[in-house]
Amino acid sequence: MFRFAIAALFGAISLTACAQQQAPAAAASAAAPVADGPVEKHVRDALKQLDPNLQPEYIGAAPFPGFREVLVSGQVLYVTDDGRYLLQGTPYDIEKKAQATSAGLLAYRQRLLATLPHADRIVFAPPNAKHTISVFTDIECGYCRKLHQDIAELNRNGIAVEYLAFPRMGLASKDATDMISVWCASDRKAALTAAKTGQPVPTRNCTNPVAMQYNLGQQLGINGTPAIFAADGTQLGGYVPPAQLKATLDRMEGSR
Repeated sequence: MFRFAIAALFGAISLTACAQQQAPAAAASAAAPVADGPVEKHVRDALKQLDPNLQPEYIGAAPFPGFREVLVSGQVLYVTDDGRYLLQGTPYDIEKKAQATSAGLLAYRQRLLATLPHADRIVFAPPNAKHTISVFTDIECGYCRKLHQDIAELNRNGIAVEYLAFPRMGLASKDATDMISVWCASDRKAALTAAKTGQPVPTRNCTNPVAMQYNLGQQLGINGTPAIFAADGTQLGGYVPPAQLKATLDRMEGSR
C-alpha cells in the first residue's frame, strides 16, 4: 500500500515511543471532503502518478506557503502547489517554537476523534479538569505504562486522561485480545491499571470498541503508543512528563 511506498522512499518516521506493525487504514467516515480546485487537482494528479488508486483523506492549505497538506492512509505529506515535489516530515515553526500545524488538519482530527463515544473511553479525570487529552494506549508498551504511573500527577495538574485502545501489534495479536478483555471488564479502570502493572488479564468478551478505536487511530496516522492528542486535535507526541505536558497545554490555551 502507499504507506509502505512512502516509507521506502523516505524511511520510517516514528512519532512515538513504541514501534508498531502497520496495517491498511479504513476510509475515514468523518473525513472532510477533499477540496476541488486547480491547486488540489495538481496535487491529486501528482499523487496518482505514485499510485493510481490513491485516495487522499484530506487536502488543505499547509501551515506555510507554496504547499498543500495531504493526509494519505494517516500519513501527513506536503506537496508543492504545482504538484512537482513531495515532502514528508514534521515542520517546525521557529517563531512559535512549536510544530507547525494548520487549522484544517486540526479540525479534521477533531472530527475523527469526536466519532469515538465518550462512553467507550476509559477515563481518569479530576474534578473540574482544566485540560483533556485523548491517549491511544497499549497495555504492554513500556512508555504507556510509565504514562499510566503518572495518572495521579496528571489529575493533580488538572489534566483528564481519556484512554483509547491501540494494540500496536495489530488486531490479531494477544495484546488486542487482552485489551478487549480490559474493555469488557466490569471495572475497566481497575482492569486497565492491573494490566499495565503486568498482572494477568482475565479473559472476557463482549461488544467492544477496540477495533473501531484502533482503526481510527490508524486514520490519524498513529504508528506507536502512547499517542497523545489535545482537545484541538494537536498531536503532542508520545510519553511526555506531567509538568512538561501541563506547560504545553497551558501555553496552547493561552495562545487561543
